[in-house]
Amino acid sequence: MTPSHALLGRVGVVKSPENQHQWTSIRNRLLSTGIQFCLIEAENWETAEDLRNVSTLFLPNVETITGQQAEALETWAEGGGNLIISGPTGNLSESAVKDQLRALFGAYWGFSNSSPSTIRVEDTSQLSLVNPASLSDTLIGGVIIPSAITAQPLAVWLTENKPPAVIIDEQTIFLGWRWGVSGVTSAAFDVTWLKTVLNRYGINDSNQLVAENSLDIPPCNLVDLNPPQQPFPILPPAYIPQPEEPQSEPEEPLIEIELTPESSLPTQILISDRRSQGFNYRLNRPTVPIISPQQAQTMTEELSNLIVRFESTLLAAQAHNQPISHQNNLALRQSQESLNQAKISLQNFERLLNERQYDQARRVWLKARRSLWDNYPTDRQIAQPEVRAMWLDRGSIVKTRSEAELAVLFDRMAQAGINTVFMETVNASYPIYPSQVAPEQNPLTKGWDPLKAAVKLAHERNMELHAWVWIFAAANQGHNKVLDQPKDYLGPVLSDNPDWGITDKDGNYFDQGQQFKKAFLDPANPRVQNYLLLLLDEIARNYDVDGIQFDYIRYPFQQPQINQTFGYSKSSRYLFKEMTGVDPIEISPTHPLWNQWTGFRVRQIDSFVARASTHLKKVKPELIISASVFPIERRDRLFRLQQNWEEWIEQEWVDMIVLMTYALDTGNLEERIKLAFDDSLSQSALVIPGLRLLKVPDSVTIDQLQFVRNLPISGFSLFATENLTPSLQSLLSRIQNSENTQPLPYRQPFQTALARYQSLQQEWDFLANKQQLKMDKNSLKTIDDQGKQLEKALEKLATEPSVQNLRIAQQSLRQFQQQFPNWMRNHKQVYSYQVKVWQNRLETLDKLLVYGERKMISHSRLRR
Repeated sequence: MTPSHALLGRVGVVKSPENQHQWTSIRNRLLSTGIQFCLIEAENWETAEDLRNVSTLFLPNVETITGQQAEALETWAEGGGNLIISGPTGNLSESAVKDQLRALFGAYWGFSNSSPSTIRVEDTSQLSLVNPASLSDTLIGGVIIPSAITAQPLAVWLTENKPPAVIIDEQTIFLGWRWGVSGVTSAAFDVTWLKTVLNRYGINDSNQLVAENSLDIPPCNLVDLNPPQQPFPILPPAYIPQPEEPQSEPEEPLIEIELTPESSLPTQILISDRRSQGFNYRLNRPTVPIISPQQAQTMTEELSNLIVRFESTLLAAQAHNQPISHQNNLALRQSQESLNQAKISLQNFERLLNERQYDQARRVWLKARRSLWDNYPTDRQIAQPEVRAMWLDRGSIVKTRSEAELAVLFDRMAQAGINTVFMETVNASYPIYPSQVAPEQNPLTKGWDPLKAAVKLAHERNMELHAWVWIFAAANQGHNKVLDQPKDYLGPVLSDNPDWGITDKDGNYFDQGQQFKKAFLDPANPRVQNYLLLLLDEIARNYDVDGIQFDYIRYPFQQPQINQTFGYSKSSRYLFKEMTGVDPIEISPTHPLWNQWTGFRVRQIDSFVARASTHLKKVKPELIISASVFPIERRDRLFRLQQNWEEWIEQEWVDMIVLMTYALDTGNLEERIKLAFDDSLSQSALVIPGLRLLKVPDSVTIDQLQFVRNLPISGFSLFATENLTPSLQSLLSRIQNSENTQPLPYRQPFQTALARYQSLQQEWDFLANKQQLKMDKNSLKTIDDQGKQLEKALEKLATEPSVQNLRIAQQSLRQFQQQFPNWMRNHKQVYSYQVKVWQNRLETLDKLLVYGERKMISHSRLRR
């Protein structure tokens, strides 16, 4: 849908639950621009038709956007609509919607700066500004991360590595601060910036008719569709920025529970001056879009990384499947040809860039990527012993009405090589089984016991069944809708015990996050903790589950910077006041006790994890305790949702952490995984990533799996069963062990380490036999001799686990790792990625031995 000429200057602004507390300030600043805006209420916006009256849409700090709204935005933008975004817009949307928005916006809010930063305009010759000083201020903003090849930084933060502060794409501009919020920046600053970016779309106060003495913003659906004719606005051509050399993002330090206030010396933000590189605010757009240096580097890295992952997978397929059948040999040759051609295409891509043949370069790049995806080696088994988990979601469960129907799901998961099932057992206070503890079974599963059936079905297929339990999330508006309950129904537990819930400062139970908001139980309430312990105890005692997974083991998402926080219950307020003499509802993030209030809430979650783990291990010592957690930078996570999973690992309260690192492509997956791995992280628990399946092509899913397998990680979990398509099931069944006869890392870490090392040996032997391992004879003999010693030590440990055998194996592995870089120095010159993969896999062995030691000691204590 294309806006009519008469509406090309119309600007809509979205009012949402997240920015309604800021609305007075936002409205006043909008009116101060002298530009005519119209209002769109988020709750009334569902389709692209609701945006028909606007050509430009402003989303000020709209953190939750639904899937339906995202689809509407896409449709509207395809018709020529322009977007202005500010603050962490979309960050609290569902994972699938967040990825959709990142593709639409071309960027996303990465993380908040830890200290106030100063904006300074270095050069204003390319901007239509009356007073350059009005674009300077000191504020706390955030780093905006580009997610599209065409997105470019218009402004950067003058901190280490100069991360982006404002990102601009063809139809979007993303501002890296919470626009319109009092206390963040001045009204004059916000007004000037907004007028500046609107000017890019040909919108300014000279071509607007604003009612004199206007005191409010009219709804967009009431805007006159035939206003007095104004001159057709002349839209400024879109500029094509030339970026700086790409630089890495600054590392954020890990912190202790006692957090430091967000105050330090101010840093600066700079409007990038690119005149010498052709960066001009009014440049004409060429017929064929250029590929900027930053885009070129991004595209080169993406294709290069895909090539080396493909090559590593091809090696694993060749080495682990000898001899090769004629049919498989044909597939192998086709994969090899695609790999060779992709390497040539990469060279051609770089040559065409130098010749400025951008359109041809883009076609060569796309063809090479598609060929690799289409010919990924998926015709034989390549999976090592690993955790291959899948979340069995409530929606899939309730569609089955009997054990026979549920068996179909378990057959499909088993055929796909899944060895661990996280079954959604308690959702929004409703257990799927008939409970003697919870007040009500899920109405959609009444009449039978899916959990009992699932345990039987899983064990018959050599799979483990872990009960996936929502811990503190007690009510869900989405679930209420399914059950035809009132939207704000608090669920069966909180409705009977409203004092068990937590609220924000205004007394609201439901959080402001995601498409369907949730209400949470109070982690600080002893009665809540006791109830939850009884519920977990019931599952562990009455069902032969192999593990229990904690989900929603946190507080709701919060925005402390704008005083939107949760945790205000009678219990919490009483306990904190007893400790400090101050009621926490009376303090804000600038108060000296705010860090203590944050630490107080963190400790409530920690204490429950400790109590639950200790109790469950006494009930069933072999039970595996895991938790689904956010891979957000630790400091930001503690402030925003009080989830301190590093401590749970350190204290050995959990056996496994599953990171919700959902991403639509492998590049984004890599970024999210990096946030969660640190050398200082304890190895006493396994840490695996979660991969989404929704809207991810099968070839990309396989590529993500191989990327994960090349890291120092011993497994993954797929979300979720409802997205396991027949085509993906078929692919997974070919590359993964569907018999589930391999050892499980969290259950048999020493046997897993041995099998994974033997897999490494197979690859080295395969290359050595083909004379493709670039090592001299002495190095080949040394690595063979020491490799046999290591294998012997691992075999001894796997068959006779003891502290002595463990120490021998660890010493042998350590010596092997120390000499490995020297042995591989020649091979690394040509195959640096593959050598890094081998080093990662050796590191995985070390992690498995450390984890196994913890399990061995724990078992020894329990036998006493």
